[in-house]
Amino acid sequence: MTQEAINPKIQELRERKAAAKMGGGEERIARQHAKGRMTARERLELLLDKGSFRELDVFVTHNCNDFGLADQKIPGDGVVTGYGTINGRLVFVYSQDFTVFGGSVSRSHAAKICKVMDMAMRNGAPIIGLNDSGGARIQEGVFSLAGYAEIFYRNVIASGVVPQISVIMGPCAGGAVYSPAITDFVIMVKDTSHMFVTGPDVIKTVTHEDVTFEELGGAFVHSTKSGVAHFAAENEEDALFLVQQLVSYLPDNNMEDPQVMASQDDPLRQDPELDTIVPDNPNRPYDMKVIIKHIVDDGQFLEVHEHWAMNIIVGFARLGGRSVGIVAQQPAVLAGVLDVDASQKAARFVRFCDAFNIPLIVLEDVPGFMPGLNQEHGGIIRHGAKLLYAFAEATVPKLTVIVRKAYGGAYCVMNPRHIGADLVLAWPSAEIAVMGPDGAVNVIFRRELAQAEDPVARKNELVEEYRQRFANPYVAASAGFIDNVIEPHETRPRLINALEMLQNKHGSLPPKKHGNIPL
Repeated sequence: MTQEAINPKIQELRERKAAAKMGGGEERIARQHAKGRMTARERLELLLDKGSFRELDVFVTHNCNDFGLADQKIPGDGVVTGYGTINGRLVFVYSQDFTVFGGSVSRSHAAKICKVMDMAMRNGAPIIGLNDSGGARIQEGVFSLAGYAEIFYRNVIASGVVPQISVIMGPCAGGAVYSPAITDFVIMVKDTSHMFVTGPDVIKTVTHEDVTFEELGGAFVHSTKSGVAHFAAENEEDALFLVQQLVSYLPDNNMEDPQVMASQDDPLRQDPELDTIVPDNPNRPYDMKVIIKHIVDDGQFLEVHEHWAMNIIVGFARLGGRSVGIVAQQPAVLAGVLDVDASQKAARFVRFCDAFNIPLIVLEDVPGFMPGLNQEHGGIIRHGAKLLYAFAEATVPKLTVIVRKAYGGAYCVMNPRHIGADLVLAWPSAEIAVMGPDGAVNVIFRRELAQAEDPVARKNELVEEYRQRFANPYVAASAGFIDNVIEPHETRPRLINALEMLQNKHGSLPPKKHGNIPL
């Protein structure tokens, strides 16, 4: 062909691409901006390394010819898909375009998402979905539902194979919520994103309750009450930055380890402030996050589910440059007790870390399980068993530091040596017993106390005697249940050294299809 014959074709291609990039047109883009929301492509430009995005299926359109859609075929069909890099690492992405049919999912729309999910699994790279959709495209009926189901199926198959991250950047309603719910992490944006199975109008019709979108399924609700959202971002830019941070702690897939990042923080650093954080009075609270930040590299800790079940802390940090998952009680909230929500929160996090080869660090100060009728009827037995199951099943390096209390069944749940911990250390403040000294004395010496001339004084004597004989780390250490009792300021170098020792650990479980975790 001559140059003259090629130019018109190239020009046509450029025009088609330009039209596709306009999505639903300037007017709808302006409306999107007016709501404080970026377009699908603007989000990808901010998320990915500059110039790295390569789009797929630019010219795909829907196949529905009913209800006036025959003449409304917009290239891309409401979702932008492709791949790019985040800090030089390959990721596969899809970003729903609310300016095109409200981002509604057609069979073609779903097929585009399924294609990049398949590519992510084949190439062993994370999949990131930016959700902004009105739900299934009603005009396509069962075909749109079929498309959704195919996405859900791939979410399940990809689970534990490649990291899956969902960012909710607009509406996500009805069946659409189940795809993010299956993924590893859900990030919502305050005030502009919503998730619910049934909308406010239907709720008002059925239950006569008046509720706003924000009250029903906003970022605040799902990050504090339901636990559906792992992160609540202030705005879209913050949400995309969170994705970048999160990806930095994760491996590309389940066959690889997370990247070791160079750190200027001395691996032998010993922080004397750790020696004075835990109060002498075992009933006084303190902030476990302070301990975490003193121990980890550069004090950097990415907390997951920060505002839900706050009596337990989970999140990512680095020790000696290695990515680690941290599970820790928070004595400043409900004394760090384990309840239904805390057990679920920690169990899910432990299983994620195990699936993706991220070592686990446990900082323990647990007085037991939450007592009460609501907890028992809410299934504390079943939910507590999830956490026990998760730790016992995990084969990654598992390190436990008993900071203070380790009482009763909660001691057994929080990664002791008996269920597979590779190393258990204790601070001198550790108290390990069936129950706290006060409760134990009430049970064991009930009759003696009832007959004592001064019950209060006698009880104080017995509590101190019990604490000296049983509620200290040396009894467990003498039995080999604790590997060493260390001074708090030694914690960081000891954990880093243990991670280096365990870097070639090979753990395995008996051959089986899968276990039956008590869901």
